[in-house]
Parts: sequence; C-alpha cells; structure tokens
Amino acid sequence: MPDSVSLSVIVPVWMEAAGIEDTLRALAKVRSAGNEVIVVDAGSSDSTAELARPLCDRVAISEKGRAVQMNAGAALAQGDLLLFLHADTRLPPDALEHLHRFSVSRHAWGRFDVRLSGDRLLYRIIAWFMNRRSRFTGICTGDQAMFVRRDTFEALGGFHPMPLMEDVELSRRLCLVSRPYCIASPATTDSRRWEKSGPWRTIFLMWRLRWRYWRGESPESLAQAYRSDVRNA
Repeated sequence: MPDSVSLSVIVPVWMEAAGIEDTLRALAKVRSAGNEVIVVDAGSSDSTAELARPLCDRVAISEKGRAVQMNAGAALAQGDLLLFLHADTRLPPDALEHLHRFSVSRHAWGRFDVRLSGDRLLYRIIAWFMNRRSRFTGICTGDQAMFVRRDTFEALGGFHPMPLMEDVELSRRLCLVSRPYCIASPATTDSRRWEKSGPWRTIFLMWRLRWRYWRGESPESLAQAYRSDVRNA
C-alpha cells in the first residue's frame, strides 16, 4: 500500500472460537505492513473475543447482525480503505499488492473473486459462475471481501441495518458511484455451508432468496426463511 493510504480490515464475528485464531493469523502480513485489523464480536458466549485480542489491533463488542457489526467496526477504523472480511474467508497472498493498485485507481470500491475451499470440481464451477455474475451485475456478496474508500462509505451512510442482503444492498448504491474494481486473485471461503446443506440445495436457496429480494420482499422475512432452511438442512 502507498505510505499515504492505510487499510482497515473489519471482521464481524459471533461464536467463532474454533477458528478465529486461524482467521487472524492469516492476516498477520496485513498487520505487519502497518495496517489494522478490527474484530467486532456480537457478544459471543464462547471465548471468541479473548482469543482474538492478542492477534488483532482492537476487539469491539456490538449488537448482533453483520451490518450493525461492520458499521461499528468502520466507525472505529483509522484506515483510508475499509475491507470487510467474513471470519471463514481468507484473502489471497497478494491481496495488498492488488489493493495498492486499487488505491491509485479511480474506482470507489471493489471486491475479490471468490474460491470455495475443497477439491470438488463442482465448487470450481460454482465459483466461476459466482464471479461471472458479479462482474456482469456489479453486485458483491460478503464472501468476496468487499473493500471501499472510507469517504465513500461514510457518504453513503454505510450498511443499512438489515438482517440479510446488506452486502447486495450496499453494492447497488456503490454502483451509482463507480463500477467495482474486480480482483481476479481469489479470496477463499470455507465450503462448510455448502457441505452441510448440499451444493444444489444451497444454490437453490441463495437464488430463491435473491429473487425474492429483487421482487421487494423484506429482508426480515428473507432472514426468517434462511434460518428456517438452514435449521431443516
């Protein structure tokens, strides 16, 4: 990153004690380059916050909900660029080099391509379609490690406090400012959700929820449908 541009990585978490240390160790290179990592915990009853503290710059506690947590982290961040990272997603080794190129571009925001962990060919195909769709529509999902210039994020009022689709909703507003800066080097997200529910069931669920969202159904009812489907998987 240029000396004049700093990065804040914001990681919303809840009940992530089993994996939070691996998540944060993977960000050691980001911190050693002079950037900050902020973990925002939604009041986990396990040891998530305690395990995170030695491996990040700050642990904040907020109300539950990714949108609320990410806004809370952004309010504390010192960086010129904000990157929102799910706890089960890893940035590529060359992430900082790509973010450097973004920082001197005219784009206001961007995202990484996504790769699903695991060796199944089906996961490579799913990721390919996810990345193609995102490049065509300009819409980003949380698994793609969205990043945005701080002044743009603040001007737009951050994430809307909604229980689902907060990343899609912000993408739509960001697209009015600029097209996304798309980084082909992929962020890798854990395929456990796909394994648990089954790839085809998960694909159908996500497309069904997205279709209902585009038709104007409330995020609250979509979140209820999502939780019900996950419980019954």
